Amino acid sequence: MHAVGIVLLLVVLATAVATFARHWSVPAPSLLVLAGLGTALIPGVPALHVPPEAIATVVLPPLLYASAEELSLRDLRTVWRPVTVLALGLVFASAAVVGFVAVAVTGLPPAMAFVLGAVLASTDPVAVTALGRRLALPGRVHVLVQAESLFNDATSLVLFRVAVGAAAAAGGSVGPVSAGGQFLLLGGGGSLVGAAVAGLVRLIRRRTADPVLETVIALVTPYAAYVLAESVHTSGITSVVVAGVVLGQSGHRLSDARIRLQVQAVYAVVVFLLESVVFAIVGLELPALVRDLPAGSGRWPLQALALAAALLAVRVVWTLLMSRAVGTGGTRLSWRVAGVVTWAGTRGVMPLAAALSIPLTTGGGTGPAGRPLVLVLTTAVVVFTLVVQGLTLATVVGRSGLALEPEHTAREEAGARDALDRAALDHVEQLTGLGTLPEPVVDRVRRGLTARLDRTADGADGSALDTAYRALRQELIGVQNTELHRLYDQHLISDTTRRRLQHDLDREEAALGGR
Repeated sequence: MHAVGIVLLLVVLATAVATFARHWSVPAPSLLVLAGLGTALIPGVPALHVPPEAIATVVLPPLLYASAEELSLRDLRTVWRPVTVLALGLVFASAAVVGFVAVAVTGLPPAMAFVLGAVLASTDPVAVTALGRRLALPGRVHVLVQAESLFNDATSLVLFRVAVGAAAAAGGSVGPVSAGGQFLLLGGGGSLVGAAVAGLVRLIRRRTADPVLETVIALVTPYAAYVLAESVHTSGITSVVVAGVVLGQSGHRLSDARIRLQVQAVYAVVVFLLESVVFAIVGLELPALVRDLPAGSGRWPLQALALAAALLAVRVVWTLLMSRAVGTGGTRLSWRVAGVVTWAGTRGVMPLAAALSIPLTTGGGTGPAGRPLVLVLTTAVVVFTLVVQGLTLATVVGRSGLALEPEHTAREEAGARDALDRAALDHVEQLTGLGTLPEPVVDRVRRGLTARLDRTADGADGSALDTAYRALRQELIGVQNTELHRLYDQHLISDTTRRRLQHDLDREEAALGGR
């Protein structure tokens, strides 16, 4: 009951914080971390210790899956080179730099310092996606930031497992051949499992037309991908990401409007609750971890600040060098894009879950030296990046000149709507020439498309004409769906516009009675 009460309190807290965050136009994750931290400092509030298995198994799969589904595969193809450089090279560079700095400023043993470096090396897809939803970034830049955070987890996970193994062994080390084998097993194996799960889910969803069953399948899919991958000793995180990316590109072909609207509504609630709880937990954990520190660890705030500065420094250098050598679509990245990519590299719940999973005891029965300090420093760096970078990311994007103006988005959306209406009107004219439909029905649809006033009443129509009207309007929505995806496939509209218009078409089709 104590755990249930804490969860309910976090949900209430998150709802209130999200309301204020929207009113103040600040990112909710940053405000939730501060609210959790403030709550934990209130006298009498019990210490919160969350098992890492609860975060890794219960919370992360649906959040990662939702982030991966939002990823545009079309835009990902144009930024795969910088994504690869960031997801592989920058993770290794960050781990090495943080490890050296940790040895110098914290006195941790080299093996545990490398564990800390591996934990903090990757950005967090949950935090990055949550922060990025409110930024009007161009499609390729948004996908670059989001894809890096999704795909660098396999690299950091391999580094983490190698580092923990080295720390557990007395003076042991892991060679490059062994590390490379682990990387292929974790990353490659997880990708294969995720693709297999996505293929199986596609087969099932093609034969399912029940909104309840579709919703259950959508909720179970990320857990199935994660558990299956972990059971065969590969990366569950990679499996969930691959399954989400694959299914996210074909979701509009696997279900109708009614089902898509219901699944989106349910997932929006689930993601809100899980994100809210997990970011509040980050703030609540820090005071409890600080109280568990051994004597003589009072300099941890300065140490955490040094580690955060080192992470930012290596990210600045790496992205600037990358902008000189690697580009998107045949062009080099500008310094403005490099600056946004640098500042968007927040840490979140992923590093915290990894740090909490450091074994309590080693093979000799004793705890690894420095584990409490690693936990505190990890949580402190996570809080720092979520608060400092999270609260200022919108300002950095605005000053970079990359943010899309509201007028630009409105023009693109209006132009796309006009294209859809023209495609539907052309189809109506073709049907008119065939003479297969009653003239009042064709005239009603034509007037509705021309004026976009489909909801005006036409009392002269009988029930037969109403049925014919709904059938024709649904046929035209199918034409508009085809035109919408043509515009997207030919890079004439952004993924954001495609999703918004798809949602509007789904609502209109559902109002007509679905299929």
